[in-house]
Amino acid sequence: MTTNTRTRPGTEPAQHHAHPFSSGGTALAAWLGVFAGYAAVVSIVTQGASSAWGAMAAVSYGVAALAAWRWRGSALPFLIGVSGAVVAPAIWLAIRWPGAGETAVVARAASLLLHHGSPYLASGQLQSAQSYNPYLPAMSVFGFPRAAGLPGLLGNPASWLAAASVVLVAAAIGVGMPHRTWREGPGRQRWLRNTALAAMSPVLAFPIALGVTDPPVIGLICLALACANRRAPARWISCAGLAALAIGAACAMKATAWPALPVITAMIAARGGRRAATRFAVTATATAIVLIGGLAPALISHPRGFADNIIAYPLGLTRHLTPAASPLPGHLLASTGTVGQVAAIVLLLVAGAAVAASLLVRPPRDAQAAAIRLALGLTLLFAMAPAARFGYFAYPAALLGWLVLIQPATSDDRHDDTLAGVQ
Repeated sequence: MTTNTRTRPGTEPAQHHAHPFSSGGTALAAWLGVFAGYAAVVSIVTQGASSAWGAMAAVSYGVAALAAWRWRGSALPFLIGVSGAVVAPAIWLAIRWPGAGETAVVARAASLLLHHGSPYLASGQLQSAQSYNPYLPAMSVFGFPRAAGLPGLLGNPASWLAAASVVLVAAAIGVGMPHRTWREGPGRQRWLRNTALAAMSPVLAFPIALGVTDPPVIGLICLALACANRRAPARWISCAGLAALAIGAACAMKATAWPALPVITAMIAARGGRRAATRFAVTATATAIVLIGGLAPALISHPRGFADNIIAYPLGLTRHLTPAASPLPGHLLASTGTVGQVAAIVLLLVAGAAVAASLLVRPPRDAQAAAIRLALGLTLLFAMAPAARFGYFAYPAALLGWLVLIQPATSDDRHDDTLAGVQ
């Protein structure tokens, strides 16, 4: 005997579309295998801290891949990946190479800021490439614990950079996912797993473990995109206002965040009109200016140090050239001499103008289109920059990865997100 069960229109059961990372299994194991291969290459072709991270991460990714394939749906591969590719290497490298690389610059900037009101050495004190500080004043905040006298890991800027990065990435993924996610246990579990996957991927795990300054900026950019994409009712501050604060803070930390401002502004203009876009742009710019001026008041009376460190040094216009260089088109052109250097800067400006023109001709209308446009624009700008490193491409890679991780897992999620967008 068979039973014919009918459902009323509009009450059909939801069709589930498995997210590639939602429950482990073959897809997750395959990606972890790719991560292991990348880490193994890093351990072979690099030296020092990078090589040490590659060796530790390759083993961790390999074990995590086996766990994902053997125990489907388990949290074990995520725990192994985060522990072996992020936490353990970060602690080991902080002990083995304390105060190395970018963390040394951040720590020195914080000390200068507290004592002199500026995180930059004067032009006459710039005696080597290590004397320059290419970061904006808000980045110095991560060096305050060391300047305050906290010892060991508590005072290491890398520890605070890592903590801020994980929190911001978790927030960006949570805000970017559908509203329904937070009402049910499985949705919250997917958020935790996606956050763990983002943190343990080489795009973030590598720079986080080495104390690189890019991950918190990436987290703020993704969070700004996620907030700007929301249309929740305004309470004490609108979602666009939160987006403006987030991108403003990022712009006060590092120049690499500034291209995101016009992209998000164009998206808001396409969705909410010119007035909303103007309000967003003014709020974001004011946030950046207030943070920069409030943290470094001495810049008003000594602007040359700011120009030497933030503008001339990254463009290769100083006597001491930045070591952040890779065989990219802009760097190869600039290395040919003065004419090539000028040509590289012109090409960089042309690339920026082309991205700006695309925003006017066809502005993005949602976070997905904006993230893709920003990823393409940053890729073009980094390729044309006179002094850029391959590590900068973590920005476009992270933007695309963020889009994958916030994708709805079910058709119900898609429907719920659509309703939330029009409320």
